[in-house]
Order: sequence, then structure tokens, then C-alpha cells
Amino acid sequence: MPPSSPSLETTLTRAWLRRGALACALWPVSLLFRALSGLRAWLYRAGLFASARLPVPVVVVGNIFIGGTGKTPLTIWLVQVLRAAGFTPGVISRGHGGSDAAPRAVSAASSAADVGDEPLLMARRCGCPVVVGRVRADAGRALLAAYPEVDILISDDGLQHYALQRDVEIVLFDGRGAGNGWLLPAGPLREPASRRRDFTIVNAPDLTPALRCAVGGLPYQMTLAGAMAEPLARMGQGQGVALASLAGRRIVAAAGIGNPGRFFAMLRGAGLQVGELALPDHHDFRDQPFAQVDADIILITEKDAVKCGQIEHLKDDPRLWVVPVTAQLDAALAELIVEKCRGRSLA
Repeated sequence: MPPSSPSLETTLTRAWLRRGALACALWPVSLLFRALSGLRAWLYRAGLFASARLPVPVVVVGNIFIGGTGKTPLTIWLVQVLRAAGFTPGVISRGHGGSDAAPRAVSAASSAADVGDEPLLMARRCGCPVVVGRVRADAGRALLAAYPEVDILISDDGLQHYALQRDVEIVLFDGRGAGNGWLLPAGPLREPASRRRDFTIVNAPDLTPALRCAVGGLPYQMTLAGAMAEPLARMGQGQGVALASLAGRRIVAAAGIGNPGRFFAMLRGAGLQVGELALPDHHDFRDQPFAQVDADIILITEKDAVKCGQIEHLKDDPRLWVVPVTAQLDAALAELIVEKCRGRSLA
């Protein structure tokens, strides 16, 4: 794989993990960002900016650390928890990269270019109604109109979308915690780590005291488990094999997610030695990033697989194997979330 020069995104991501020279130079700008974002949130709370209330409870899953922290697996887990508790959930999302601002229903056959990769993955994994739209309230209304049996909505990545009122807020961090603790652009945070929320979850293999302190609140741990891989060309056909059985092959792991290191670490934890190909989050793969990759197997995430499976020159590439992951959380947390949702039920 040819080396690539560090991008601005990579440079900032590294700077955001400590209070170095670049972060300190940007710190005055972050004070302005904090003031403006705080004013915006206050204007919604005060009712000076309009905020819509939908006729069913709304659970928001989001993060304050910019980029991916594992919201999609958490949302899938939450759908399963609510369904097991007797709810009929639906999911609304912005749909990163989607081509249409108006509300649009997502099916397993939708194009990732039209609806976004994460909503498409959720539609396939959850088997529940999913609607994307630039305005979350409009997406929620469209979903409820099309699926009147839905009695609770999960707003994926909608934490800062204050134009939609919510009943439960879940904030997700990963092993990077709050980074250097500063807001954009001096740090990785959209809002202060001290912002209120109902539940704090940390996607990390170890919930250390330092990590607990960094994220605040009383955090619960989430881990992502992936022990199988299946060929992309036969995805969903029950032809998966144990990751450990791939040991000894020439393997490259590729990930176009917010924190590719999590995926690579999981594979190493399964006993695999892999080359690493970190791609930008929501990479569209039409630039043929695997053309020069010399490997027997290229392991990719499910999020990337929904796009690769719709690209002609990739969908039948025998080197591409998908590694599905499942979020694992404390059963006590599931009970608390369900209890709070029932307490806020408008039915």
C-alpha cells in the first residue's frame, strides 16, 4: 500500500488528543464556538427557537466527540432492547451523504448514495422502519404517517439537533474519552463534556478511572464483539467463518469509519496479524482504494460493506470479507432505558 501524506483531518485528530501547540493556538477560537453553541442551545430551551414535539417518545443517540464513536451498533442494540420490551420502534437519521433533503424511507434495497451508509445498515440489521431527512422532525412525522404502529422513535446522531424535542438522551464516547477536553476547533468536542444527558456510554474495552473522569456522569461500558467474517459476495447467506480460522493468510484490514483503530484492535484481539488501511469516515470506495492492495483477504466493516456491495468493481471481489459486530452492554442499562421510555410514554 503506498504511503499517504497526513491530511488536515489526521493532523487535527492527533492535535485534539492533547493540549499541544496547535490546540493552544486554536483555543481562543474555541471560546467563541463554545459561546455560540451555548447561546444556540439556550435559545431552544427558552423557546425563542422553535422545537417540535412528536406524538411518541423520542430517544436520541449521539455524541459530543466529533466523528464516529460507535453510534450505529448502539442504535441497533437499542432497537432490539425496545422491541423485546414490547415497543414498536422506528429510526430517523440525517443520512450522511444522502442525496435528498426531504424525508425518504430506507429499505434493504436502497442505495447508500441516496440514503447514507449508516441508515442503510440499520435498515438491514434492525428490520424496523427507517427514514432519513435533513429535518429530523419532518423525518419523524413522515415515518409515523407511513407506519402508524410505531410507538417510539430513535433519533440517530441527533444530539445537537435541538429543533426536535427529546425524552431520553444517550451520549456515546469511545476510548478517546473527551480528547483534550476543549471544544472545536481546539479540541474534538461539539459541546462541553459536562452537558446534561440521561445516560453516558463508553465504547471501550477498558473503562478506566481516568476515562470515567474524562467523560463525566456515571458511564456504562459498551464493547463491540465480532468473531466471524463472511465473503462480501455472499453476505447474509450464512457462509461466515471464525476470524481465528483466517490466521496465517495475508490480511489487510480496511475501515472507513470514525475511529478505524477500534476495528484494527478488535481483529488483533482475535489473533490476526493485519496490515492497516485507514480510510476517511463515510468513504465512498469509488476511487478503487483496494486496487494496489496485495493481500489474500481484505477485512472490512459492515458500514463499508453496504457501499462496496453496490459498486460493480468491488461487489464480487473475492478478497473482500465482512466482519459484522454486535454491541454488548449491561442488561441493567437496558432495563433503565426501557423504564425511562415507559415513564415518558405519551400513550
